Amino acid sequence: MQELRHLNKYFKKYRFKLLLGIVITIVARVFSLVMPSYVSKSVDSIKEYLDGNITGSIVKGQLFEYILIIIGAALLSGLFTFLMRQTIINVSRYIEYDLKNEVFDHYQFLNLNFYKRNRIGDLMNRISEDVTQVRMYGGPAIMYGIQTLTLFVCLIPLMFIKAPTIAFYTLIPLPILSILIYQISKIIHKRSTKVQEYLSTLSTFTQESFSGVSVIKAYNLEGTINNDLTDLAIEGKNTSMDLAKVNAWFFPLMILLIGISNLFVIYIGGKQYIDGKIGLGIIAEFILYVNMLTWPVAVVGWLTSIVQRAEASQKRINEFLKEQPTIKNEVLENTLVTGKIEFKNVSFTYEDTNITALKSISFIIEAGETVAFLGKTGAGKSTILDLVARLYDVSEGEILIDDIPIKKLNLNSLRNAIGAVPQDAFLFSDTIENNIRFGKEDATKAEIETVAKSAVVHDNIIDFTNQYNTILGERGITLSGGQKQRVSIARALLKDPNIYLFDDCLSAVDTETEEEILKNLKQASQHKTTLIVSHRVSSAKNADKIIILDHGEIIQEGNHEELNNIEGYYKQLYLDQLTEKE
Repeated sequence: MQELRHLNKYFKKYRFKLLLGIVITIVARVFSLVMPSYVSKSVDSIKEYLDGNITGSIVKGQLFEYILIIIGAALLSGLFTFLMRQTIINVSRYIEYDLKNEVFDHYQFLNLNFYKRNRIGDLMNRISEDVTQVRMYGGPAIMYGIQTLTLFVCLIPLMFIKAPTIAFYTLIPLPILSILIYQISKIIHKRSTKVQEYLSTLSTFTQESFSGVSVIKAYNLEGTINNDLTDLAIEGKNTSMDLAKVNAWFFPLMILLIGISNLFVIYIGGKQYIDGKIGLGIIAEFILYVNMLTWPVAVVGWLTSIVQRAEASQKRINEFLKEQPTIKNEVLENTLVTGKIEFKNVSFTYEDTNITALKSISFIIEAGETVAFLGKTGAGKSTILDLVARLYDVSEGEILIDDIPIKKLNLNSLRNAIGAVPQDAFLFSDTIENNIRFGKEDATKAEIETVAKSAVVHDNIIDFTNQYNTILGERGITLSGGQKQRVSIARALLKDPNIYLFDDCLSAVDTETEEEILKNLKQASQHKTTLIVSHRVSSAKNADKIIILDHGEIIQEGNHEELNNIEGYYKQLYLDQLTEKE
């Protein structure tokens, strides 16, 4: 249970509710122990009456009294059982809530390399299915564990006090059961881990299939995907059946051993009754005791299974919680970011691929300047924007923002000062209005429409039936590529940051729309530092400075007129695209 120690902080947080629940559980079990002794007394009263030792009126009075006590104890036991569930089970839900939030918060702090190494389906499964398994340990396992322990602690001494010989024989099967449970539990732990790993694989497969359904249909791969899912389902069935086969041993073994205990009670108790050592009521009482032990003993196996599953799930959760983000906020105080950016001999190599994207590049962008980055695919353009937003830290060299090393800026202040439009526009499954408002939570409808007009997407939106209240599909699939890009631009404009990062965000729009958007962007980004990554000269020609990259190195630098007057990559690109346009 070492992995489950992670939950101790939550048990400490809710200790008062747990302690109250434990007390209520003990009281509920104590009241449940009242019934067997009064059943015994009832049987002995009837025996006394049949033997002629007491009159009918006396036995009726005694039976009426005993029945009232039994009913009262049962009602009180039921009431406290209800209160027990209202405390302990509620605590398990609180722990589930807190643990999910802890995992999700930790996910958000982890760097991009973590998401490149791990699959989305696996991330989802650990925060859903695994946390659910852990919740069972934090609630039902505790509740039934306390019930079982209380019953054993109270009932076993009581049995030895009333009839030690019968009690001894009755409890013989319990040590055997404990050994069997221990052996089976080790197997359950291994197979539970395999089941959870399979569920992660299945979640990943289905998530990727649904996200890529358009590609699957375009390539007519429905049959192949169905076959792959069938293989996965068969694997899942076999894995789950392996676990179920082990779990299936619990209840038959317990019923068998409880049955043996009942036989001991009847046989040994019958002999002692014949010998006059015990009364007939004791036999009835012990049969009730044994049957009261049936569920707790059965629960021991069930609890073992729960704990083993929870241990396996918590281990998987802890694997991610132990991951430390490489991008850390080392400055707690807020810092002002105006927009000057300087790269000093910056080199960067991607950890996952070992590809060197930038090689000792240096440049200065003054606050309020617009700088465009051009170059072939893989030249390192997008990497520059990622480093400015500090999504990665440089491998060598230094980045300065407002003449301050980027690591000495408050990370939240830096990113709050940035409005980024990624190359692959990402929209959420929400209304268009809320997707734009993502850039500014308290934005008014008028502000949203203004930035939508600047991004030249307002006319498209009002053509929809529900206009700005149109619900987008996952990743904005309802919109075209160009519309998604323009909604993302509107989102960045609404934020009104000091630094704009535009990563080839006009690649899916036509040239006329591009010119109109660029004109609006120029007006909106006045006195704002703007970095534009593009493959089109039209997006870069009005920039204050143009930097040409090739294989991570700067090969040209200057404005449109300067670069167009010398032979090189920029002039050739400009002529090629001019010819293409004509």
